[in-house]
Amino acid sequence: MSKKNVFDVLKERGYLAQVTHEDEVRELLGNESVTFYIGFDPTADSLHVGHFIQVMVMMHMQKAGHRPIVLVGGGTGMVGDPSGKTDMRKMMTLETVEHNCQAFQKQLSRFLDFSEGKAVLVNNADWLLELKYVDFLREIGVHFSVNRMLTAEAFKSRMEKGLSFLEFNYMLMQSYDFLALNRGYKAKLQLGGDDQWSNIISGVDLIRRADGNSAYGMTFKLLTTSAGIKMGKTEAGALWLDPEKTTPYEFYQYWRNIDDADVKNCLALLTFLPMEEVEILGNLKDEKINDAKKVLAYEVTKVVHGKEEADKAVTATEALFGKGGKGAEVPGTTISKNKFHENRNIIDMLSLLELISSKGEGRRLIQQGGVYINDERIDSIDYTLNESDLEDGSLMIRKGKKVYHKLMVE
Repeated sequence: MSKKNVFDVLKERGYLAQVTHEDEVRELLGNESVTFYIGFDPTADSLHVGHFIQVMVMMHMQKAGHRPIVLVGGGTGMVGDPSGKTDMRKMMTLETVEHNCQAFQKQLSRFLDFSEGKAVLVNNADWLLELKYVDFLREIGVHFSVNRMLTAEAFKSRMEKGLSFLEFNYMLMQSYDFLALNRGYKAKLQLGGDDQWSNIISGVDLIRRADGNSAYGMTFKLLTTSAGIKMGKTEAGALWLDPEKTTPYEFYQYWRNIDDADVKNCLALLTFLPMEEVEILGNLKDEKINDAKKVLAYEVTKVVHGKEEADKAVTATEALFGKGGKGAEVPGTTISKNKFHENRNIIDMLSLLELISSKGEGRRLIQQGGVYINDERIDSIDYTLNESDLEDGSLMIRKGKKVYHKLMVE
């Protein structure tokens, strides 16, 4: 049986949004090892789940024998991409950008094989920060039509509030990245989220105009719910890939609790399960869809955090939902006996553990039946915790259906 063309794999799994030359790209990916690149601007010191679609695509491509270039935007990060933004991004210092780039490299090496040139990591600061302005305008700026640039979605959405000249340059810089990688690494293909389409086709066009070479672009659907809302937002903020920012348990719980309508799409995009299995799991109905959610949560957590952490998350969840959380590895706090006695009122304790933002919120939660101690609902705002609530020196607090917190007293 012949190996499946990775283009067909990406299409079947639902990644593809737009392609510059579909037939040519498919043929290229089926006939040779293609060097391609994806850019990540270092706006934080960790990638989040919104980036994970791109990471999955790079893994699929590398498994099929193609060479990924991970481009970290040490140069473009100094400007900021206006795509999908209604306001100008905050300016970052060179030190912050450099720190974030290093964090990305460490994180991405968990997903990609960088040995013997199988994948390459480059920083566009290496060429962008050395550019001479007049030379850049003469060599690169001459190929860009301002009229055409203003029709790009990235800019159109900003015209009412105002678009700075700084940001207007972003498209030129990203296009120049593609040209630099085409010249230095023979990169023929740029990939990215669908919000990058304008920037990508500008790079393809620049390579053709400046050097007469063929280049291609391909974008992927953004990770959204069936209602079109971006996924990966939690009460605590973004769903990060860094276990220090989002614990593997919290990460697992996010996928365990997504809407039924989003399960199939997430199984296809965020796991390596065969599509036959994705179809079966994604089409389960009613209570049975929970079985698919368990598979999804486990598989995504395994890819991001490894099998050991995924197994721990499953064990913790089973302990929580089965036996009130005894022995479960869930977020927790250890306090002294004195601290326990000083904060025995349930609202004081919720406040101490930062499970509520105000005492008013705590009162409302309890009145609505949303607070549990060891799976027993608390009915009174005057409830006082005592020694009998502690089992082996700990107790489990539950807020609503999904937030668990283990309190340990020593």
